[in-house]
Amino acid sequence: MPVPDKIGRYRVLRRIGSGAFATVWLGADDDLDASVAIKVLADNWTYHGDLRQRFEEEARIMRRVDSPLLVRVLDVGELPDGRPYLVMPFMTGGTLADRLVTGPLPLREALLVAAEIADGVAELHAAGVLHRDVKPSNVLFQPAPGRDRVLVTDLGLAKALANASGFTVAAGTPGYAAPEQRRPGAGLDVRSDVYGIGATLHHMLLGRPPGTGAGPRSRLALPPVVDEIVRRALHPDPRRRWPSASALSGALRTAEAALSHRRGGVLRKVLRNVVRVAAGVVALAGALALSGSAVALPPRSGWVRVGDANRVVSIAVPAAWALQLRDAGWNPAVLRLPAGHAPGLVVAPDVRTWSEPASRLPGVFVGASDALVAGGPAPALPEHPAPCVREPDRTARAAGLPAEVRRWTACPGPVSYSEVLVPVPQRGYGVYVQIRQVDGADRTDDILAGLRLAAYS
Repeated sequence: MPVPDKIGRYRVLRRIGSGAFATVWLGADDDLDASVAIKVLADNWTYHGDLRQRFEEEARIMRRVDSPLLVRVLDVGELPDGRPYLVMPFMTGGTLADRLVTGPLPLREALLVAAEIADGVAELHAAGVLHRDVKPSNVLFQPAPGRDRVLVTDLGLAKALANASGFTVAAGTPGYAAPEQRRPGAGLDVRSDVYGIGATLHHMLLGRPPGTGAGPRSRLALPPVVDEIVRRALHPDPRRRWPSASALSGALRTAEAALSHRRGGVLRKVLRNVVRVAAGVVALAGALALSGSAVALPPRSGWVRVGDANRVVSIAVPAAWALQLRDAGWNPAVLRLPAGHAPGLVVAPDVRTWSEPASRLPGVFVGASDALVAGGPAPALPEHPAPCVREPDRTARAAGLPAEVRRWTACPGPVSYSEVLVPVPQRGYGVYVQIRQVDGADRTDDILAGLRLAAYS
């Protein structure tokens, strides 16, 4: 195809890519002194109404879902021959597919890139849109201080979630498309995109998409925690995958943080103590010398339940938080209560560093004490210094009981803390809960709803 001189008001420099349905040109916006990418529908598809509609719908979606994680549409137009085009910023960092030509990415870099892809796809899902074609060539990089920005692009196969179960044409790219995408008329939902993210991560880690190359993937090829994350994302049964792109992102970031805190033999020990999220149970042993913790089935997909060694308290948390557990109890003196030993637990990606102010790790502490009974001495709950902001105190429900919640937000990181007291008068004790969150979400009520209590003496 010859290089056109101009497309609309944009001067064309060269072709930078082409596919079955469209060609992408590098253009110059002389009015704004900026480089742009111009995507033009292929001329042999101009009169196919369904393809033209899909092309134009891509522009509408990219304009509607205005996110720094997705490539934006700057302009749209139509060539004299009737072909539509859309104009996007030119990403000088190239595609993920370009970077994979020379082989796999370093482990931690692959986890971070996959988490950022998942974040972008989650933005689409929040707007009611499935991507349906997540793959390395649809991931772009824009150079930025620190590390390159990751952006998701090419929504040509995207479809509204409300209509997902009505697809009549198989869609997606072999190697990256979920099994249900290969069955015309099969119902699709956000877990189909979770598969695509998992397949892209597989390619980043092992140099090829799943189902290709020499033989099946070995568990020995990756740290166990990463292997489980990938296997769950690629499960052929959508019900067994991560329930959302956000849940997958959380698991990836937690795994990357845990890997960054460990080296050599210590890392290998810690990774043996991972949450086996694909099976929905907690497998914790070894490096932390954990004793027989109470473990029950998770209350919801992507969450697990952990308990203290005395089986007095248990709590449900996102599975990605539960890489380590310390269940041997606590000393209520930390709240300026009478000293002693009482039932308690800490669950976090790294129980030794999660509470440090500079840490970017989420986690939960739960401790029971008869000194926390209603009418007893007032505990001194932790204060969090500026710039943390104390929100208005409120009452929530925990284990079916009233709970006093003191929440701090806008802490550096950003980090938030929920400090919670739960009097349990019928059992003669009370419970203190601290919830540390690092992603801007507030799961306080969900976590408190999963608190379970038993008697102790």
